[in-house]
Amino acid sequence: MKFTRRETFAVAAGFVAFGVAGLRPTTASATEEDAMKAVMEFAGGEPQAGRISLTAPEIAENGNTVPVTVSVESPMTDADHVQSVVLYADGNPNPFVITFNFTPMSGEATATTRIRLAKTQNVIAVAKMSDGSSFMDKKQVKVTIGGCGG
Repeated sequence: MKFTRRETFAVAAGFVAFGVAGLRPTTASATEEDAMKAVMEFAGGEPQAGRISLTAPEIAENGNTVPVTVSVESPMTDADHVQSVVLYADGNPNPFVITFNFTPMSGEATATTRIRLAKTQNVIAVAKMSDGSSFMDKKQVKVTIGGCGG
């Protein structure tokens, strides 16, 4: 069997297309260890439990817009206030989600936002206080796709 030049180019183009399709980049997810490493770096050590409250739905029907609220118990005075709160999601490609910064003039340390979650994962909130202490709360959010468990 003898191939014409046109048939040879067609077969070669097919191999190239197959190779490119098979080598598509995949989205890597952060691991729980990556998220906890980021938490430790932000907190400067092991954060304590308490004083911070993370509110997130147990089941999110749409991972594109998951409502999250964070509040921290603090008198918000010059001597004792929340400096910042960071949210992490351990199953997203990058665990860092957002930072909220506060001052004593904020009055209260509460923030609400919507975040995007790639899949079922933990959402972690860490608060850093003016005295250097830090507090953490964690919730698992199950992301369903089209109403089917995920």
